[in-house]
Amino acid sequence: MNAFLNDILKQYWGFTTFRPLQEDIIQSVLDGHDTLALMPTGGGKSLCYQIPALARPGLCLVISPLIALMKDQVENLRKKNITAFAIYAGMSRKEVISVLKTATNSNCKFLYVSPERLETSLFKEYLPGMEINLIAVDEAHCISQWGYDFRPPYLRIASLREELPGVPVLALTASATPVVQQDIQNKLSIESVELKPWRVFQNSFERKNLSYSVFKVDSKINKIIQVLQNVNGCAIVYCKSRKRTKEICELLRMQNISADYYHAGLEQNDRYKKQEDWITDKTRVIVCTNAFGMGIDKPNVRTVIHADPPDCLENYYQEAGRAGRDGNKAYAVLLFDENDLTELKNAVSLRFPGIDEIRNVYQAVSNYLQIPSGTGEGQYFDFDLNDFIKKFKLNSFSVIYCLKALEQDGWLSFNEQVFLPSTVQFICDKDSLYQFEKDQSSLEPTIKALLRAYEGIFEYPASISELMLARLLKKEADDLKKELIMLHQYGIINYRPQKDSPQILFLRSRIKTEDLVINLQNLEKRKANFLARVNTMIEYLQSTLRCRSQMIGAYFGDDELKPCGVCDNCLNQKAIILSEDEFKMIHNRINDTVKSSSIHCLQLLQSLKGIQKEKTWKVLRILQAENKIILDKSGFVSKR
Repeated sequence: MNAFLNDILKQYWGFTTFRPLQEDIIQSVLDGHDTLALMPTGGGKSLCYQIPALARPGLCLVISPLIALMKDQVENLRKKNITAFAIYAGMSRKEVISVLKTATNSNCKFLYVSPERLETSLFKEYLPGMEINLIAVDEAHCISQWGYDFRPPYLRIASLREELPGVPVLALTASATPVVQQDIQNKLSIESVELKPWRVFQNSFERKNLSYSVFKVDSKINKIIQVLQNVNGCAIVYCKSRKRTKEICELLRMQNISADYYHAGLEQNDRYKKQEDWITDKTRVIVCTNAFGMGIDKPNVRTVIHADPPDCLENYYQEAGRAGRDGNKAYAVLLFDENDLTELKNAVSLRFPGIDEIRNVYQAVSNYLQIPSGTGEGQYFDFDLNDFIKKFKLNSFSVIYCLKALEQDGWLSFNEQVFLPSTVQFICDKDSLYQFEKDQSSLEPTIKALLRAYEGIFEYPASISELMLARLLKKEADDLKKELIMLHQYGIINYRPQKDSPQILFLRSRIKTEDLVINLQNLEKRKANFLARVNTMIEYLQSTLRCRSQMIGAYFGDDELKPCGVCDNCLNQKAIILSEDEFKMIHNRINDTVKSSSIHCLQLLQSLKGIQKEKTWKVLRILQAENKIILDKSGFVSKR
């Protein structure tokens, strides 16, 4: 079997060897085990379900919440002559039926589906006709209420498995704590069918080439400029708001640093161009919100700077990890000030609004969308967030978190980053098309370009890029769009321009506002988990002693990491000089303190009065390396 898997890898991807863990994960899936794979972003997760799906008959159902990633994966597979389709929020019933029919009656190998589509009657109608050989769950942490990005539609996957007995599931995520890992397995398991035991594969969180540093600064922009002047190569600067991306970008340009900004509020064509200019090194620095980076594989990023701290280590690890994927030296720099610490401490009250506030936003949304009581279930509505906030005079953060609370309790689904690409499908027969080209010769080049660029454009709606076609034809994009509209009006093609607006899906019909209830017990549990994540983030910011790689690894359950030697704290430890007498004295004091029971390292540092904490910490690290003490992931010190 291994030779066969290597043949598939070589044939479709051109690689001769697998990355670490990939082959083990693939074999686990082929052996019929439910499998959880924790691999860093850019670590080759998609191959772990694509290769086993290609290794045997049938179709792989891929569940993903990210429309842009689904679109990219489908396009990449089709370029390899592998049949793939996607169904996501915002598609019309007619389009969904067309995809389901084609996926069921063709040699389709991959069907990408957004989680909210799983329990629709339409999807269930076609499900028995699909020969599904594997369920791949991307961003699997979304299924856990105790994770950082819980999405209720993911809970529907378990009931889907009831319809597909014997089909294994592969859950994929870049970051999940041990508690979330167990919750993923529990939520994806089904009691009615006896399955093989779960297997869990986790890459080490060690990044030997990546140096983590944290700086408390008075002027963030000065520090950003200093870092970019000292470290050559391309960079990402993450910001907490759209407004700040533009401000910081302009300040960098004033220093003659090639920079651009990116956020989800920009037009799709603008986002595409800014992204392409950065990927092709026309722009050195991209200043962005966390909307940037998903699915972008640029291995030579030398620096990732966070101008503002995220609210959890999961997000920070994923975003910082976009630096140095080529294995060469790279830097992850995190900046903060006192105001950031205050905001993090106050984030809990902001993130978890009260029931009255939630009801107020629910009524405002229903009125804004003009949904009568007793209607709305299963319907999608375009939702202009800025216009809504302006008309109802509401706070933007309050609205977003109230919508999140309504989403997590199953009332509605709000997607701020919906992007439905432009699509074209030829709807005339080939004889009629030939005659039309003769009669309308000015439109012939556009017709030919469509046919050459998009395979299968007669059979199903193909996602197109007007910008790419315009460049191919050496035309302005607006002129090309006019020609596509003309072809649509002539009945030659069905052209649907792109849609780039947030959407709300009502999961239940509108009810009276006073009847709206929220599960307060679950809300309090999520609140407690969020508070714990925030406190861990604050501890990471304020730590000046512990190795940062070890802190990140311990958080995710990887206790095997040695001090990295290259983060700011490790470098500071190296600079501390200890005499032989000092080392013996501190060693003896530590032994006396921990001889009877374990003690937390922070209590130990406080108890050893008169000794510099940095020197005590250095001795602890040396004793740990020599296996003379145990320093566990919770920070407790004990004798061996």
